[in-house]
Amino acid sequence: MTSFRLSAVGDNCIDRFRPPLSRSYVGGNAVNVAVQLARLGHQSFYFGAIGRDIDGGKVRRVLGEHGVRLDHLQERDGNTAYTDIDVTPAGDRLFVHEDFGVCAGYRPDPAELKILKTMDHVHIGWLDDGGALRHALSAAGVSVSQDVSVNASAADLEVEGLSIAFGSAGKDDAEAERIAADFLARGARLAVVTRGGRGSLASDGREHASAGIRPVEVVDTTGAGDSFIAGFIAARMQGRSLAECLQAGRDLASLTCTHIGGFPQAPQPF
Repeated sequence: MTSFRLSAVGDNCIDRFRPPLSRSYVGGNAVNVAVQLARLGHQSFYFGAIGRDIDGGKVRRVLGEHGVRLDHLQERDGNTAYTDIDVTPAGDRLFVHEDFGVCAGYRPDPAELKILKTMDHVHIGWLDDGGALRHALSAAGVSVSQDVSVNASAADLEVEGLSIAFGSAGKDDAEAERIAADFLARGARLAVVTRGGRGSLASDGREHASAGIRPVEVVDTTGAGDSFIAGFIAARMQGRSLAECLQAGRDLASLTCTHIGGFPQAPQPF
């Protein structure tokens, strides 16, 4: 298998599962994607910011254990981001509280941007930069994706210039089709939309594909969407068809649903 140089930029956090679990795990869209790409055998780089605190040390240690390159992990004064989570009996997670900590306002510096422009592909997670990184990478001809569903600010929801725009529509097929068409109309070259238990679909305006789910005994859905993204990106880089890319994302997402957290790691108390 060809190994690509892939980067994930943006959010990291400590996922704090409240009682009765009372455990914490390292997570975040960009972090989960970076780890899964490394686990698939690629050179995976993470660009983001952590606090100079115990939680920041956890992020650094866990990512390093999974082979993610941390040359460009910034340490800043302030707390590392965290999310308080409840898990329902069905395995769905409920976000109770989010504190973005030093992730808020994070930007790759000029030297890091120069390095990002050398990557085979860059995935952007939660990043409150008004699209600045997306525009810079797209203008440089870099293959770039973003998970639009993790952003909330209108300035961070644009998709123009994205090689792949990822979104979510719940289980509504019509809404998924509408979102995909909207992404393409607004300038994304490829639209990929997950549909919960209905699977996923992808379209570039010419080729269309869809995939169902792979049934598993769900333990926790945290990070399943991020794993889907990593699986899709890796397959896309290998030149596989849209249907095969959706299947690769589905298979990795289903595996993630069988354990707590976005990727296998030892739980920590909090």
